[in-house]
Formats: sequence, C-alpha cells, structure tokens
Amino acid sequence: MPSRTVHAACPHDCPDGCGVLITVDELSGRATKIQGDPAHPVTRGFLCAKVAKYLDRVYSPDRLLYPMQRRAQKGTGGPEAFERISWDAALAAIAKKLQQVSDEFGPEAILPYSYGGTLGALGNSSMDQRFFFRLGASQLDRTICATAGGESLISVLGKKLGTEPEQFAESKLILAWGANIHGANVHLWPFIEDARRKGAKLVVIDPYQTRTAKCADWYIPIHPGTDVALALGMMNVIIGEKIYDADYVARHTVGFDELRARVAEYPPEKVAQWTGTAAADIRKLARDYARVRPAAIRVNYGVQRSENGGAAVRAIAMLPCITGSWKEVGGGLQLSTSGAYGLNKQALERPELMRKSPLGRPARLLNMSELARVLNEVGSNSDGPPVKALVVYNSNPAAVAPNHNGVIRGLKRPDLFTVVHEQFFTDTTDYADIILPATTFFEHKDLQTAYGHYYLMMSHQAIAPLGESRSNVETFRALAKAMGFTDECFDEPVDEMIEGALSGGAPTLEGITREDLEREGHIRLRLDGSSRPTAEGRGPTPYLPFASGGFATPSGKAELYSATLAKEGRDPIASFVAPRESRHTEAAAKYPLELLGRKADNYLNSTFANLPATQAMEDPGVLEIHSDDAAARGIRDGQPVRVFNDRGAITLRAKVNGHNTTPRGVVATYLNWAKLTPGGQNINVLTSERLTDIGRGATFYSCLVEIARA
Repeated sequence: MPSRTVHAACPHDCPDGCGVLITVDELSGRATKIQGDPAHPVTRGFLCAKVAKYLDRVYSPDRLLYPMQRRAQKGTGGPEAFERISWDAALAAIAKKLQQVSDEFGPEAILPYSYGGTLGALGNSSMDQRFFFRLGASQLDRTICATAGGESLISVLGKKLGTEPEQFAESKLILAWGANIHGANVHLWPFIEDARRKGAKLVVIDPYQTRTAKCADWYIPIHPGTDVALALGMMNVIIGEKIYDADYVARHTVGFDELRARVAEYPPEKVAQWTGTAAADIRKLARDYARVRPAAIRVNYGVQRSENGGAAVRAIAMLPCITGSWKEVGGGLQLSTSGAYGLNKQALERPELMRKSPLGRPARLLNMSELARVLNEVGSNSDGPPVKALVVYNSNPAAVAPNHNGVIRGLKRPDLFTVVHEQFFTDTTDYADIILPATTFFEHKDLQTAYGHYYLMMSHQAIAPLGESRSNVETFRALAKAMGFTDECFDEPVDEMIEGALSGGAPTLEGITREDLEREGHIRLRLDGSSRPTAEGRGPTPYLPFASGGFATPSGKAELYSATLAKEGRDPIASFVAPRESRHTEAAAKYPLELLGRKADNYLNSTFANLPATQAMEDPGVLEIHSDDAAARGIRDGQPVRVFNDRGAITLRAKVNGHNTTPRGVVATYLNWAKLTPGGQNINVLTSERLTDIGRGATFYSCLVEIARA
C-alpha cells in the first residue's frame, strides 16, 4: 500500500518538543503510524506513552468535528446539549454578539482565555492576538503555569537559558529538583542513564515519591513549599566552608556579600525544621554538589507553584553561579531554554493593531490565575467593565483554573457569552454557547520551538482536517473577516507568517530559513558558533551560555542581589517565608494536611485525560496518604474519603501508602477533568487564587486540607 512519511513536531506543553514522523496512507489520506524522529538529537526515535497513542486522539469517535450551538442549559455537556450549525452561522452569531458587547460595555468586556494547548508558534500566539488587539479586547496575563519560575530565573540570569539535555550525559551528579523526569521530561532520561552508567549519581528532591524518585540513588522527601530554605541552607554550607568558586563569583556575580549575610541565617539545623530534611543530609547534599564536578540541576516548574515559588527558583538558580558550575560541560542548570529562540513576536502578533481598536491604546490586563474573581467580581468596582464575553482556546479552564467552584459560578452566568474552540467536549465546553472544532497538529502546519532543548522544528500538515475542524490561525482569520476587519495581516498566508517569525535579526536564527526547516525538519539554533561540528566531527560544540559570564541582566552579571526587585519593594535576594497554607502556619491547626495536586504521569495537565488508552494507565479518583495519617483518622485503604477546606470538598478513594509515597502530613491526588471525577468536581475546588511572590502565578501547591471518612 503506497504511503508517505511527514515530518511534524509535538506541540504539547512539554519541554521535550519532540520531532515526529507520521506515516500517511496515500490512497485513503489517513495517518497510520506515528513515531519519534530518530534523526532528532533529543527525541532519538521514541515518544512518550501519551503521544505514542496519538492516533487514538486524532481519530477518536468523540472528536468535535463541526460547529455547535447550545440548546440545553449551561452546565450540561456532550452532543445532546448542542445542535450542529454551519461555520457561516457560527461566525455570524459570534461576530454579532461580540459587537453588541463592545457597543454596550466597551471592547474590554471581551476576554480571551488561552494557554499551552499548543506551543506551536502560530497556533499559540499569532492570528489570535492580531484579532484581539484589533478588537480592543482585554488582554490575558498568562500566569497559570510558569511566570513565577520564568521571571525569577530571569532575575538571576537575565534570560531563560540553561544546560542542554545532551550535556546531562557528562554530569557526575544530577539534582532533579521538583522534576519528575520520567513523567514529564522523558527524553532527558536516556542522557541521565548514560551518565549513571559512567558512575554519576542521581538525587531527587520532591515531596512526592515520583517514578523518578523511585529510580534515584538518593531521594530527599522535602516538605512542600520549603525548597527556598533548602537551597539557602546548601549555600550556608558552601559559602561557610569556602567550597564555592571564588574566581567565578568575583568575575561574574553581583551581590555575593549580601547573599553571604543572608545565608548565614539558614544553618542546616534551622533549615531541617522547615524542610524535614536532616541537617546532616543538608550538609552532605551541599558538599556533594559543590565538590562533585560537573554537577547539573534539573529544576522543574512544580517548585514555583507555591507562595514563595519565585524565591525558591531564585535561590536554586544561584547555586551554579556560586560554584562556577556554568563553566563545565555537564554543569549548570535547566529550567527553560525558551529564551534562546528569538522568534519575531511582533511580526506574529502585530501589536500595532491596538492603535486601530476602538480603545486606541493597550487594553487592561486580567490575570488568568484569578479567573473566578475576573468572572464574578470585575466590573463591580473601578477596574473597568464586567466580562460579558469569553473566548476560550488552547485551554480547559473549567478543569485547570484554581478555585474551581468560583470559576464554575462565573461560567454559569446567563449574561456571559462563551465561545470555545476545542477538539473534544471538555469541562469547559459544558458552559459554552458556541463550540468551534479545532484541528490536531496532524492537520495544520506550524513552527515549533521547545523549552527543554535548542532545536527549531518545522511541523508539516500530514492529513486534511477532519470534519470541519480549523486551526487557530484559520479560526481567528475567519473571525476577523466576520467582524469586518480589513487589515492586510488577516490575509497573511501561513508560510509568510513563519517567515515573519524567523525575521527580526536574532543571532540564534542567523541563516535559518523556512526552506531550510522544511527540508531538514529540525535545525539547531546558532548558539555562539556552537552549531559548528567539533574537530572530531562528533556533532556541535556544547553550548555553555554563562561559562564566561555574559548574563543578560542589567548588571551583565548573575544577580544574587537584584536591584530591580529591591526597587519594586520585593526581597532582592531570597528568603524562606512559610506559605500561608502550610504546616508552619496557624492555618494548619484547622487543616493539618498539605495537598499536592500533582500532574498525572500519563496526562498533560488536562489533555489526554478523556482517552481510554491513557485512562487505563492511571488510577483515577485516589487520594494518596501516609499510613500514619490514615491511622490517626481511622481510614483504611480503599475507603471513600472526603477531602475538604473552606473553599470546597471532593470525595476520593484513599490509597494508604504502605511504602509511604507521600511523607507524613502530605496527601496527593492528581488533576483530572471534573466530569471524570466522582461528584463532578476536581481538585481545584480546594485550591485558592492566592498568587506567587514573583510573577503573579498560581499557588496550586500551597493548599491545606483535612480529610475524613466519607
């Protein structure tokens, strides 16, 4: 049977950014196989368990394939709650309603809500932004996942850069800090295994014993929200015992004296009381990290989803700066590599369109981590008009947003007009007035970056869109036409948009063209000349972004003391301030258990949660609890339990950990669709809209609860 192979790239919110090969039957036009690109230096021919089953997603019988209009009460979902309409009818109805809202309340009464459902450069943020800029709609502060960590990393390093994954194979000591590499970064794992075969040790620091922790040479079960204390305690030892790199510190950092004074307040004995990690272990960890060279840290975004998450990332990011680890192949730290790409964001988004909107200026900014407040309270005071229209794409806020009960209360408002662009009937489509069908990455072309490596990729369209589904680009292009917008940028073809993204003169993109990417599939960024092969012809020279300083901060050095943060009235170094919901505060008297609303290993946030093949790999509706905590409450394994706090309650099934996957005082469950969880509610009924210290991000992991037999 004749077939062809199409190069694509996985666009899901994962650092791995995999190169993908899709086999398509020439006669039927149907995709028959998906595999990892063996030529991609990070993907190396394999895919995660989620994407390996992607054909199940593309051809699922539950795919949304046609525009739908609500005919039942909000809160009811599935095909029976909607009737099929044409694209013309849907676009006309949406345009009419958005114009009515704009005329009556002003365009800022319209709110787009999107995040990382696709990280394709075009699908994530291009034609959609053009549309909303031209419309004058409120802008969304996209904080829900990574701003605390990202802004904090930038405050120390100046840019989101880090150790490339290939270099982990050369490390002698690897700290996986809040990083479940097996579940959320699986393509880094072979490089770590390469290092371990050569004698390297893996240390995992995590309040939950993840798959990765179970494979570690040393697992440190830290208390939630105390990572900043541990990092400061390590620096207390490293600086106090003079095992830091004095030359690197003198040449390439500012604020070392201030840091020295701060960490003097964090002796290991004191830190042990907060973290639950023995003082002797803190000393050993610090000495090993400073003395075993090279040492690399893989810190992930779970660390920053606490009230003091920004300080935590700042403190952890200081560690390789004081040991000089950035000088070494296999050293340094990785949180994100996304700062290297340098795509021309202005060419993609066209912010100049704001001047042509009815406002004639930038619109107000509303924080997505406060969606419940935004939908229920904005407009009741002086912060502008109430939100009267909501356009959701690339996200499932009825599942992922904190304060679930408040979010649902807002989505149920009869005066809120909601449009959702989606692939499936999700928790959020249950509250939509109109649903528009979205393509998968098999069905459109895009340009793909990554935040866990340094390869730019072209993702080709492999198959025709199923049913009447449309990409984000084509959907917002059509909406612009329906609104009567005649600006030329709404006619720009996809290939020209990609060329625009590659323009702008970023050194890392020098000489990389659309044609090159279409021919080669993936190209390594131009990283200080490091794309040249080595003399031995063994591939590119390792990229050491800060080996000789070169930090992109205001001072040009690693900022252990940030004058910028000081001017903003925030801690210019880092310190441990117990989250208001933690075992270290008075709130624990009423709610003594710290809840980890962790990510399922085989879902990606809420994506993939509805597919039978991935559901079969998870154990839904369970609450993991330490055997001591269960015994104190008379709870036996398998019993239904009520998990509650002042914000809400959810019923789950107790999984009493004989092996103590969770430490004492910590319970854990994972994010799922609300409609797939017993009682129709998920763990976000328990989480708050409190924000992080830096970045105004969500604090999912600063959450206290109590449990009782249901």
